[in-house]
Amino acid sequence: MLNYKGDYIAIPDFQSIMLPLMLFCRDGREHTTSETADALAATFKLTNDERKALLPSGVQEIFVNRMAWAKSHLKMAELLESPKRGVFKITERGIDVLGKKPAAINLKYLFQFPEYVQFRNTKRIKTETDDSDNDHPATPEETLENAYEQIRQDLATELLQRLTSSSPAFFERLVVEVIVKMGYGGTRQDAGKAIGKSGDGGIDGIIKEDKLGLDTIYIQAKRWENTVGRPEIQKFVGALTGQRAKKGLFIATSDFSSEALDYVTRVDTKIVLIGGETLAELMIDHNVGVSTIATYDLKKIDSDYFTEE
Repeated sequence: MLNYKGDYIAIPDFQSIMLPLMLFCRDGREHTTSETADALAATFKLTNDERKALLPSGVQEIFVNRMAWAKSHLKMAELLESPKRGVFKITERGIDVLGKKPAAINLKYLFQFPEYVQFRNTKRIKTETDDSDNDHPATPEETLENAYEQIRQDLATELLQRLTSSSPAFFERLVVEVIVKMGYGGTRQDAGKAIGKSGDGGIDGIIKEDKLGLDTIYIQAKRWENTVGRPEIQKFVGALTGQRAKKGLFIATSDFSSEALDYVTRVDTKIVLIGGETLAELMIDHNVGVSTIATYDLKKIDSDYFTEE
């Protein structure tokens, strides 16, 4: 059900929503976004997972976002209107359009209306919503967020390449940096002293679980290109047992085998496995080895501001 961007393919694009949205509104009544979304989700037979799927930012449902853009374009063409805040309804023009029984309503169809043409001509930047020939055109938010995700994936790939070519000492220091930035280990200085001090071949360091040092986490950090298998994890568990340790963190620049992942669920010791991709994501999230080059604020209309008492 997912494409490579994590999008739900079964969710209709915003142009495919236009005609069903108009048909739902043909009763002439005022409708809210919530009730319309529920009705159209049933029309498209979306599963609960598809209905609740979020944009990469996690702040809005994909389906609701696409429906909002379908509604926005229909309002530009004066097929729908908002008589008051929070509701919308079909216009006389919209009723006339449905009377002609169009096979589809999309961006090309809307360009027959002068108001729509005038509104679109005021735009200076072409977005993917202009590409009506695209099988699955994206909304502006999706275009922006997909671009952000692609940049993030490329950055993670480059970070992994840098990690695999770094020295063992540098990699161990980086691991500590990430863990401290996540809120573990107390101070950076305290955590750094723990690395390489245990004297056990299966453990690379010890770090505080919290700033008060109420519990400790034993760490193993490996710069590996090959998949980490169960035998390596078993050695780590054995080393933890020798230290009477209850918690361990195994960090690698590669992936873990299915046998290794299954094994950690069957032992009493709490073991967390962090592979290369996850480590790179944590580095990005906590600004380790990366720097911010640009920040964009995405804004929307504050409807309450324009409400006149």
